[in-house]
This record gives sequence, structure tokens and C-alpha cells, in this order.
Amino acid sequence: MNFDSTTYTFKDPGKIGIISLVVGVVFLGISVIGYMNDSAHFYLNYLTALIFWLSVSLGCLFFTMLHHITQANWSTVLRKVSEALASAFPLFLILFIPIIFGLHDLFHWSHEGIMDPASENFDALLAKKEGFLNPVFFYIRSAGYFAIWIIFSFLLNKSSAEQDKAHTPALSRRFRKISAPGIILFALSSTFASFDWLMALDAHWFSTIFGVYYFSGAFLSGLTFLVIVLLYLRKNGILKNEVTIEHYHDLMKLIFGFIIFWSYMAFSQYFLIWYANLPEENFWFLYRWDNSWEPISLLLIFGHFVFPFIALIFRASKRFTPVIFFMCSWILIMRYVDLYWLVLPTHYKDGVHFSILDLAPLIGIGGLFFFYFWRQLTSKPVLALKDPTLEKSMKFLNS
Repeated sequence: MNFDSTTYTFKDPGKIGIISLVVGVVFLGISVIGYMNDSAHFYLNYLTALIFWLSVSLGCLFFTMLHHITQANWSTVLRKVSEALASAFPLFLILFIPIIFGLHDLFHWSHEGIMDPASENFDALLAKKEGFLNPVFFYIRSAGYFAIWIIFSFLLNKSSAEQDKAHTPALSRRFRKISAPGIILFALSSTFASFDWLMALDAHWFSTIFGVYYFSGAFLSGLTFLVIVLLYLRKNGILKNEVTIEHYHDLMKLIFGFIIFWSYMAFSQYFLIWYANLPEENFWFLYRWDNSWEPISLLLIFGHFVFPFIALIFRASKRFTPVIFFMCSWILIMRYVDLYWLVLPTHYKDGVHFSILDLAPLIGIGGLFFFYFWRQLTSKPVLALKDPTLEKSMKFLNS
């Protein structure tokens, strides 16, 4: 890896991108073994892995738009890395194609005869949702979500590339004009995507807070992965002086806040359903408390909330890089556990059916995602050198 610290560009991006690509291709190849052994199980794990890595890009897209809308100074030094992480949606659109072929294995509502009163498979409840739950409309909505994410990430990256050549006040306004409607469409698209790809796995169940629950987790995924990447760059002497411990401190405060926010959403969803105790709602949580799913539920309570809350409540832990790296890695693992807990029990109510092949799609998609991200990051300056707020950002101090 050869980095020019005067232009903040990579002369040689090193081999990590190629290694990630090779690892991704190999493990996606290994995933084929899982598909041949049990296609339904493969599709569940593939969906979990895809949404996990997609949530990283979604979280960084939201972070980038939030930066522009609030006209924040402190996060300017982070913007280029965040933009690169939010640029992978074209890749995810391609990786979404297997979900189309696995529609029957994943979604009960797609089974033949479900909506037909003359069929022995007829489901009266799902038949009432036929206007929304049908393959054609599902494909159209999914394409719409990706279109929104691709368009806004492209517009932000294009404007950022123009700013690298010469900054004008019009560019600052353009960033805000893109981000303002973008963040609204982001909220709507990510909410409905979580309904379509996660909640509809068990289409008899519903929760109006589910979209916010998924968003809070996606933002956590984006922030923690962003911090891990920045620490990797720091270890290699890149952005070591520009992204200071003050920036890490603020990022960890955001992560700490969203740990609480995610937990609040999760508890609120559970508490309301538990209190009402309606059969059409409570069965979803009962499946995740019976058999061997109970330890996973407890792991989320203590691993996704209690442990990070206690560990990050202290100021010192937000400013010590080894602790920061460990906690971000831990939270990212808990994000995968959360999605695994959301997806797998819809088909395996009798308990956890985990094998080492479950991790193959996760590593495979992750390898391709990192390759794509690394190519985007190393093809341009890693700092917004012409941004008028850059100097303030580098001198940022926590109060």
C-alpha cells in the first residue's frame, strides 16, 4: 500500500482489495454446497448476509446525508470514507438477483394457491393482502428501493468529485438540496424494504415500529464499520493526524446513543405485543423464545444492549482505540446475530439449525462488498480537500 500524504490519494491500493475479491468469490462458491444440500436454508442465510452488508451501506448513506443537512463541521474528515461505503448499491442490486429465484423458498405468501379460494393451500388472511403481497409488485418495489439508494449515492458522489476539482458555494447548496429530499425517501424506502424483505417472511405478523427498529440497527452497522475502516487506515498511517481521537469520541457517542435507541425500539415492540397478548401478534416472539432460540434472544439482550451500554458509558472507553475497535467489532457481530434472529426462526421454529456453511454467504458477500468499497475509496482523495469546513473539522475538539 502506497499513500501520498500530500494529495491524500493512493498510488498503490495494495492487495487487500484483490484478497477480499478472491475470498468473496471462493466463499460464494462454497455457498453453492449449502444450496445443493438445502436450498431453503441457503436462501435464508443468503438473505441474512445480504441485508447485513446492505445495512452498512444504508447506514453510511444516512450518515452522509445527515452531515450535509446539518452542515456539520466535525464530520467533514469522515465524509469521503462514508461516501465510498455508501456507493455499493449497484453491487447489492446484482447480489439481490438470487433472492428472486429464492422467492418461493423464502416467502410463504408466494406459494401456489395461497391466494386462491379454490386451492387447498388457501390462506384467507394472506388473501386480503394480495394487492401488496404479490411477486410482480414485490419486484417493482425492490427495484424502486435500489433506484432511490443508487440515485442519491451517485448524486452525492458526483458532487463530491466536482468539489475535488474546485469548490463553489453552489456545491454546498447542492449537497443540501440532494440530501433533504434524499433523507425523506431514504426513510420511506428503508422502512418498506424492511417490511418486504424481513417482516413479510412471516406475513401473518405485523409491527408498525419494525421499520424504525431496522433503521436503528442499520445506522449502527454503518457507524461501526466506518470506525473499523478508519482504524485500519490509521494503523497504516493514513488519516492518522486528520481523524483524531476527538472524531472517534464523537462517533462512539453516536454509537452509544443508537445502542440505546435500538434497544428502546426493540423493547417497545416487544412490550406492546406482550401487554396486548393478542394471538395474531405474540406468536412471533414465542417462536423466538422456544427451544434453542431462547439463548439467542438472551444474547441480544445482554450482548447488544447491556454489555455495550456498560462498556461505552465511560468517557475513557470512547477515546481508547483498542477498546473502540473491540466494541465496534462486537456490535457489528451483534448486528448479524440480530438479523439472523429475525430471519431464521420464520422457517425453523423448532430451534437453531446452524452450521459452518451458514457463514459462507456472509463472508462471500462481505468480500465482494469490501472489494467494491476499497476500489471506490482508493480511486479518489480520501479527504474532501476543497471543502471549506475541512480545516475546522481537523481542529475539532470535544467540549
